[in-house]
Amino acid sequence: MTDGPKRILMTCDAVGGVWRYAVDLAGGLKQQGMDVVLAVLGPAPTPAQRQEAAAVETLIAVDLPLDWMVDDPRDLAAVPARLAAIADEHDVDLVHLNLPSQAAGFPQGRPVLAVSHSCTVTWFAAVRGTDVPPGWAWQKTINRAGFDRADHIVAPGASHAALLRAAYHPLSDVTVIHNASAVTAGAALKDRYVFAAGRWWDEGKNARVLDEAAAMIGWPVVMVGANSANGQGVDIEHALLRGALPHEETMALMRRAAIVVSPSLYEPFGLAALEAARCGCALVLADIPTYRELWDGCALFFDAKDAGDLARQVNHLSADDRLRARLVSAAQQRAGRYALPAQVAAYRRLYEAACRPAHLEAAAE
Repeated sequence: MTDGPKRILMTCDAVGGVWRYAVDLAGGLKQQGMDVVLAVLGPAPTPAQRQEAAAVETLIAVDLPLDWMVDDPRDLAAVPARLAAIADEHDVDLVHLNLPSQAAGFPQGRPVLAVSHSCTVTWFAAVRGTDVPPGWAWQKTINRAGFDRADHIVAPGASHAALLRAAYHPLSDVTVIHNASAVTAGAALKDRYVFAAGRWWDEGKNARVLDEAAAMIGWPVVMVGANSANGQGVDIEHALLRGALPHEETMALMRRAAIVVSPSLYEPFGLAALEAARCGCALVLADIPTYRELWDGCALFFDAKDAGDLARQVNHLSADDRLRARLVSAAQQRAGRYALPAQVAAYRRLYEAACRPAHLEAAAE
């Protein structure tokens, strides 16, 4: 094969941002003449999600777990063989795995990309400043094995690539391909409220600081996303919690918001910030390496552990129409860097490199 893959097996889940990433990327690849077989591990996609993925040629709900949903690595033992069987059944040319652990034990014979959107090892490093607890050390081991099996490793930003290199040293070259959004650019008429979206049960999303800040913010603060799951949860007392909503409804609320906040302690990319920029919202972001990398000069930043600082930044921005307009313009311009055509082109180049005969021969040695 000299001109790249024609059919790709791509894994994803229906729980978080990887779903949006995979569906949008698959749609973009299809426009470039590549068919994607989308294998969904973990909870099955909802009817609404299946409708969102209508452009994908083949969608398979694989009744096997995600690594961060299990306590024992033996629960993942069937994953590589099942994915290899799907690859054989659909005669794919390349395998794009969106959890590096899924590459551990994957048979040789096809090029494999492992994309790290997140992992427990880098989560603990960023959120708690520690290594993973002893009972979860196996996650580091299985990810290490997946990275070693992969022909290419991809991260959605340079900041996350640095975390991966620190956590899994030594690590072969990591290719940075920024995530993208297919959300239609433009700004609706704005209402005077603050918006935030996330999986709020996840400690790394920092819901407590945002909720504490909401009591000190002059505008209403609207939060979208579940606040309990996976045996974890957080009470929301001061913000208006709308719970988990379909993507279309979430975007409708975001489009009307004048300000969007992300208080995250850990974000390998942060899709909500990109969607907000494309929707014409002014950004107030936690001062973490990822957001500085992607949005420096286009947002106000705050100490992620200081609710008072968050409230001060939001109140300052809410009172200054000219500053909001300037930040909106800067963020929309910056968002052009993270557009779907650029992401698709970058993956296509990597796919083509992975499928060159010389590369395959070297990988098999």
